[in-house]
Amino acid sequence: MKKDTLEKVALQLLNQNSIKAVEILNNEYPFTFLERSKRTYTETQKIKQYIKDGFIDRYSGERLINPGLLKVISFYLPNDFPYHPHWKMDKCHNAYWELIPTLDHIYPIALGGADSEENYATTSMLHNSIKNNWTLEQLQWTLYPPGDIKDWDGLTHLFISLVEADKQLLNDSYIKKWYTLSTKEELLSKPMNVFVEK
Repeated sequence: MKKDTLEKVALQLLNQNSIKAVEILNNEYPFTFLERSKRTYTETQKIKQYIKDGFIDRYSGERLINPGLLKVISFYLPNDFPYHPHWKMDKCHNAYWELIPTLDHIYPIALGGADSEENYATTSMLHNSIKNNWTLEQLQWTLYPPGDIKDWDGLTHLFISLVEADKQLLNDSYIKKWYTLSTKEELLSKPMNVFVEK
């Protein structure tokens, strides 16, 4: 239908009838100016969403990994598993793009979507970049159901164990941030058996 509308508009323009072209466009395929929400989520809200989604990429169904764990691997194996603070693809292992969770707005803010938990989904940076400001319908993607944190915790328990076995890892600000988020008291108090007890 959209293609048909644009064909009609183009034919009207060919006949030098821009008034009719505007009428068709406004009736059948109008452009709407939208008020954009602002992104206001915190780091704590992000990890809570990852936990809520069971560290599952909601756009592919694939399992994702706690960001801190990847940085621990880079800390110990910097040449074989390189990290770059801006994730430059020629200087950073692909795992950072493919396996680290990020928070996305299911219905894009740029199109009027709300900045609220109901509109949040966990996905990889790779899929977040591809999706950009498109809707799932436009991309012909499916929203996969969330996982169960009891079945897959993004290797969070293993990340916490590694840090607690080698406290020098906390000198790395990235690792420290994700360790702090992963061990927050309010997250640990939830009925999940995936975290290592202190």
